[in-house]
Amino acid sequence: MAAQSGLSHPAPGRGGVSVFPPVPLSAEAAPFTPMEPSGWRPGSQSEAEKLFSNCAIKLRAMRVDSVQLKEELNLLFDQLLSENYNRTFEPDVCSLLKHASCLVPLTQEHLVIKLCQVVHHLLNQLKVIMDEHTLDVLVNYTAGALKVCSTWTHTDVLLALSTVVYGNGPQCHQHLSDLLGEEGFLLQYSSPSQSNMELRRVALTCMANICLRIPGQPPLDDQYRSVCFRAFLKTLQSTKPPDTDELYYCMMIQAALKGLQCCLSGGKWKFGGGEELGSVLAALKRLMFQGAPGVIVEWPAVLYPAPLPQYESLSAAKAAESPKSLEPPKDNKKRKSKGKGKKMKTEESRGDEREGDAETVPAPPKGRAEEKQPASFLYPSWKLNSSDSEFSDLEGNAQSKLRVNHGRVRQGALHCLLAVVKAVEKRTLYGYWSSFIPDSPIGGPPPLTLLTIILKDLSPKVRLCALQVLSAMLDGSRQFLAVAEDTASPRTSYTPFSFTLATAIRELHRTLSLALLAETSPQTLTQVIKCLAYLVANAPYHRLRPGLLTLLWKHIRPYVRHRDVNVRVSVLTLYGALVTTQAPLPEVQLLLQQPDHSSSTGAFTPQDSGLSWRQRDGVSSPSRTPVTHSQRSSSTHSPHIPHTPGEEDSRRLWLLQLCVTLVTQPREDQSDSEGVGGGAALEPPPVRLEALQVLSHLVRGYFPLTQHYLCEIGQVSARCLGEMDTSIQLHGAKLLEEFGSGIIQQYRAENNVPESSRVPISQVVQFWSEVLSGPLNRALQNEQHPTLQASACDTLSSILPQAFAQLPDKTQLMCITVLLGLTYIENYLVKTAAVRALGIYVLFPCLREDVMFVADTANTILAALDDRSTNVRAKAAWSLGNLTDTLIVNMESVGVDFQEELSDMLLLKMLQAATRAAADKDRVKSNAVRALGNLLHFLRQSQMTRPAFQQPLEDAVRALVKTVQSEATMKVRWNACYALGNAFRNPALPLDSAAWSHEAFSALCHVVTSCKNFKVRIKSAAALAVPAHRGCYGDTERFTRVWRSLATALENSEDTNDFLEYRYSASLRHTLSQALLHLLSVSQSQDMLGLSASLASEEGTGIREHLIKYLRAEEGGGEEAEKDIRGESLHPRERIGSVEQILIRIKGLKVEGEEERGKEMVIHFLEDLIKICEETWKNTQTNRECTFCFVFLSLTPSQLQQMATLS
Repeated sequence: MAAQSGLSHPAPGRGGVSVFPPVPLSAEAAPFTPMEPSGWRPGSQSEAEKLFSNCAIKLRAMRVDSVQLKEELNLLFDQLLSENYNRTFEPDVCSLLKHASCLVPLTQEHLVIKLCQVVHHLLNQLKVIMDEHTLDVLVNYTAGALKVCSTWTHTDVLLALSTVVYGNGPQCHQHLSDLLGEEGFLLQYSSPSQSNMELRRVALTCMANICLRIPGQPPLDDQYRSVCFRAFLKTLQSTKPPDTDELYYCMMIQAALKGLQCCLSGGKWKFGGGEELGSVLAALKRLMFQGAPGVIVEWPAVLYPAPLPQYESLSAAKAAESPKSLEPPKDNKKRKSKGKGKKMKTEESRGDEREGDAETVPAPPKGRAEEKQPASFLYPSWKLNSSDSEFSDLEGNAQSKLRVNHGRVRQGALHCLLAVVKAVEKRTLYGYWSSFIPDSPIGGPPPLTLLTIILKDLSPKVRLCALQVLSAMLDGSRQFLAVAEDTASPRTSYTPFSFTLATAIRELHRTLSLALLAETSPQTLTQVIKCLAYLVANAPYHRLRPGLLTLLWKHIRPYVRHRDVNVRVSVLTLYGALVTTQAPLPEVQLLLQQPDHSSSTGAFTPQDSGLSWRQRDGVSSPSRTPVTHSQRSSSTHSPHIPHTPGEEDSRRLWLLQLCVTLVTQPREDQSDSEGVGGGAALEPPPVRLEALQVLSHLVRGYFPLTQHYLCEIGQVSARCLGEMDTSIQLHGAKLLEEFGSGIIQQYRAENNVPESSRVPISQVVQFWSEVLSGPLNRALQNEQHPTLQASACDTLSSILPQAFAQLPDKTQLMCITVLLGLTYIENYLVKTAAVRALGIYVLFPCLREDVMFVADTANTILAALDDRSTNVRAKAAWSLGNLTDTLIVNMESVGVDFQEELSDMLLLKMLQAATRAAADKDRVKSNAVRALGNLLHFLRQSQMTRPAFQQPLEDAVRALVKTVQSEATMKVRWNACYALGNAFRNPALPLDSAAWSHEAFSALCHVVTSCKNFKVRIKSAAALAVPAHRGCYGDTERFTRVWRSLATALENSEDTNDFLEYRYSASLRHTLSQALLHLLSVSQSQDMLGLSASLASEEGTGIREHLIKYLRAEEGGGEEAEKDIRGESLHPRERIGSVEQILIRIKGLKVEGEEERGKEMVIHFLEDLIKICEETWKNTQTNRECTFCFVFLSLTPSQLQQMATLS
């Protein structure tokens, strides 16, 4: 290429390309292109493009019958191989390769090799996506070459085949039998019996590329994937053949590991029965330590699930050599410091860290913890190997290559282990935890686990992979780790599994804390902190002895000043986990309230010399004012928050101040150029976003501590909402929502928060007045960012109802108007959030009695129920359920006036819309049936008799009946049973005469006896006990069926195959007993025969036993234990009194004939019941009196005198 005008003509480089004057290089820089001073780029093709085009033209012009075909092909292939190509141009490689395969016969083995090299070179560099025909032609050609050509050519042929099938395994289905069948080439060449290591490596690479799955494509057929899996596993399990070069063996193992990873990641994978999973884990664990100096152990062939660690034993063959090898060389020559000598020394010294027995890991004064234990700690410590100066240049180069490949093997094994962790079910993997995560060492050498690699491996990449595997194992392990406990002293006879698991958690804390202090690679340090975050998020600290989080808090605190952005973000992520786990946790609460003494403790990271970009040792930037004593206690400049005297020390939250500073204050390491023009530069967006998330977690978990920062949090949120970055705005709105939700939780009656501990209403009103008059309005109207609008709607819904009532009328009207308007936005996120907010507002006491607001909200919800988005319909159904809850509250508090003001037509529309929604998906149906129950309860007699309501009324009840009997989720059926019971509370409902009444009672009777879910049974039994009058139950036959169903359900109240249902069995028996007594209380003379027949049979014996337990209150009834179905007190004495009232009522019934005998039988049953319970009650009282007398008589005169004084 000729040099452009205005430039000198330097000597041409390779291929005739001009060599221009050197320019600064960058990894992100675009490829160099010569340019005129005016900025013109030449339009001519590059040399590689020209060469390829010329060769392609010549190749297409060749014919098989050409005399000089062999020489011309050889020359063209050499030219194609001589250039390096990039993807700036897209030549037609497929047609070129297809034509070339037709020109080269398989008998010309040298040309076959050249063609295979060209195939590999072009496909690999140009990343060509082949069509099916080209794929078929090239696979056919290479497969034919494997059959015809000599063995010495097969390495190049397989290399070309591996490039062709890369990610195309499923498309090669017609060739897979030849390649992966019992006599397939790939299986033969990848067999452990194959002596040629390079051929074996390429065959394994080819199999790995066949198993590789490109995203969006179907996985390889399970049959062939299993064949490849077994081949890879057999390779990993085989030992190195004698007289085999270690380097080639490592490269072969890398190919097998890559293939195993592709198998596991290529779709759902199920390990075969027996020991297959254990075999894979054992092989991977062995290879995790491939090439580790001093690791001389006998590795097990299979790992078995076990609660205790499986320690490796020393190799018998090399046990005698082990002590000698553990000694460090005595006559090592001193290595000269070259370049980054200090950094290398620091990196190497990290491996000599000893995992001390003490839990406390003090920060070493000089940045490193010295080795306290003998050199045999890690068989030996990996840093005690001989120096490179012992080898010659050639030997040193070979050793370096081998060391690099050993590291790649360890890295590949960890990648495979990560794929196994992701592919295997969590509960299956828990059995193998002890092989990779130990508890604290108990004598002898410590086990070789992931923690060993994290602390001792020389390669930062390998340490990073080990941390990724550990993070994946910890992620989602909360249910497994929940068993851990060490608060009680351990038993001496045996160690419970809970204590072992707690010890493992402590060992993880100790090891990761050591890694935190020792790690020098920013990428690996980031993963260490992320791994700690996974541990904190899943460990049950409320069941462990305090102290773990205190140490972690101390160790992690200096890293908020680290100069690497990713490290700072991960530190904030860890803080978020700390304030989220089992919040509020007493230990974390104390840590949050501790004053900041980071500047005086000297708790700095070992890398402090390189990360002092933020204020350190209390010395601020020269551009800032001098630091006072109060400011010196914090590592950041935080705005001063006024507090009353005595409050500052108890309320000051260092973490909150840090996050506020990171979000709002400029960073102190900015250069002069960063502050010119645009002002001071803030923290990078990832740091600010993570700080906002920590603030949200802090407000959610520890609101009593953060409520004193009401104004400051409001200012931070307002500032974030006023910025241009949408992500910052979103997190600012989320922070407001969390703070509003915390205030609402304080004011809930069931939380019993004292008035003095709540945020005063006046402050809440002022807070929301300022928020609603600020940038939140702009966020609500920002149509360019629907997600921000939706988040702003969620923020509006978190206003305290009592505070909303005291807001100015125009502010209330603005909130309502904006929400009603946003329900007509097309974006489903905005519409969903707006409908949800209206569903919350309709419950506000200041709005629920406003008929116009209720009507407007109802019309909006009805429109949303017809939306095409399931999310919108589900939230609309939830809001409709809330609105109908409001109707019931107004009916009971306001009375008929509200019912008469509400439009009949609107009620009819709501009834019909809820009926249609009851046939929707389960997410919509669960709240639609709740709304139906409320509406059926709300309707008046005058409305039910109108012709317009009769058919919708029948459809609504039948929709509930259908839902009860359906195979929907249990939550939906539970709500449907509750809705039927709610409807039965309406005295105007014609239960005695309506045709649908029989269907409703039949559905409830069927469910109460046969449903597998006990909560559904409980609600169906409660619904059957709702009708207040005997006439509601219909004729005698229906009444008797209801009684028999309840009796059968009581008898079978413990029959279940699901252990989780047993926790509801007591509540079920409690509700069934109440329902049976309710039926007795409303029974009439015509029911006596049916009741007496049931009570006189064996069924009656079971009823008697359960009713006695109920009357004695011998077993709790869960949530229903304190009150009965009608909300009345259920003290044992009052329960007996209610039975006495039933007995008096039945005695007053007038009966004749056989009904008289039935009545006597029922009376005898009740009298017997009362008598047994009365005797038990008297015996209980007598025992209590005797106990009191015994205690009283055993008192000394001085104790009696003390009691008299106290009284």
